Amino acid sequence: MGFVLDATGRPDWPGGRRHRLTLIILAVAFAALDLAICLNSPPTTGWAGPRADLVLQLSVDISLVFLARYPRTVGAITLVVAVLTLVSDVFAPGLFVPVEPASPLTLPRATPVVAIHLVLVVPPRLSFPLIGVLALIGSRPWEPNWAVTPFAVLSTAGPAVFVLYLEARKQLVRSLRDRAERAEREQHLMAERARFEERRRLAAEMHDVLTHGLSLMVLHAGTLGVIAADPGAVRRAAADIRAAGTAALDELRDLVGVLSSESDERAPAVRQEPAVPDPAAPAEESTAAGMPVELDVDGERSLMSPTIARTVHRIVQEGLTNTRKHAPGARVRVRLSYRTDGVTVSVHNSAAPRPPDEVLAGSGSGLGLSSLGHRVDLVGGTLRAGPTDDGGFEVAAELPTYVPTSEKAH
Repeated sequence: MGFVLDATGRPDWPGGRRHRLTLIILAVAFAALDLAICLNSPPTTGWAGPRADLVLQLSVDISLVFLARYPRTVGAITLVVAVLTLVSDVFAPGLFVPVEPASPLTLPRATPVVAIHLVLVVPPRLSFPLIGVLALIGSRPWEPNWAVTPFAVLSTAGPAVFVLYLEARKQLVRSLRDRAERAEREQHLMAERARFEERRRLAAEMHDVLTHGLSLMVLHAGTLGVIAADPGAVRRAAADIRAAGTAALDELRDLVGVLSSESDERAPAVRQEPAVPDPAAPAEESTAAGMPVELDVDGERSLMSPTIARTVHRIVQEGLTNTRKHAPGARVRVRLSYRTDGVTVSVHNSAAPRPPDEVLAGSGSGLGLSSLGHRVDLVGGTLRAGPTDDGGFEVAAELPTYVPTSEKAH
């Protein structure tokens, strides 16, 4: 149970007419109760008349109708009636209370309802002192009586404490619910952000895969114009173009499969585990496409875990793709060193003897090296990329041999 403020700033029941009807019913019920008790008690004998006690009780009962809108006024009426009853009982027996009343209570019988409303809608600095005074008047600590004191406390402090407990419990439940909803929203936002970052990474990966394959196809197509007189060379170049396009499509199909499985959680796609690539394959493809690559391999690549092998393959692939786009005709050297304690890979190109092709140079997304650096960080390695003293460019990395992680994540 609780109150709100209407447009004028005055308190009102949250349910409107239904709650005001409840107050009317309570007023009628208490009036009927007081009428029955007072009529069964001896009449008052003072100048206020034979039924002064009934008038005082009914004044509080009738005021309950206005309790929702004027709680302070009703509280003041209740306090005045209690004080008059106490004064009459102590100093002028029979004035406002019969000499031998049917009920020994000093407080109006509607006091619990008034106390509840005071706690809910009146500021504590006003409601608590008022309830405290009513409890003091009703309990009469100067002459304690088991027939009076407990009922007085239960009629004033009891309802107030109970309502405060209910309000505190409701606030606690609301706070816990708000915290749970806030945590759920934060978890949802974090999941959305994680999905966004993963899709952004996959988009960059898709772009890099296509750029690598298409740049190879462009080189092969350029070679066709030079060797058109040699049918065998033309067939070989055409086969290389087909192989480069097929490889790019296969890698693209794998990435699209990841996106499809993530976007449909109810029916995730069944994907086959991709084969472990040879990190030296991009160098051989570039040589076949007309961009000679000097390849130095030291050690046995079987020492690497599949995750590291795929990462090394991507480093070589990214380095050679950037060379084809930005340094055509440059000397290129790829070094691969496989050890039991780690893997070293570097792709170095010399200064470009001629300007780059505008189409290839403008096809980059600008995310290749950054996404590659993120991938290297995930496996616990370090990546370096930048210009060299001879005017060229180098992409190099130090990687562990084995990373204890799920291979499907890469």
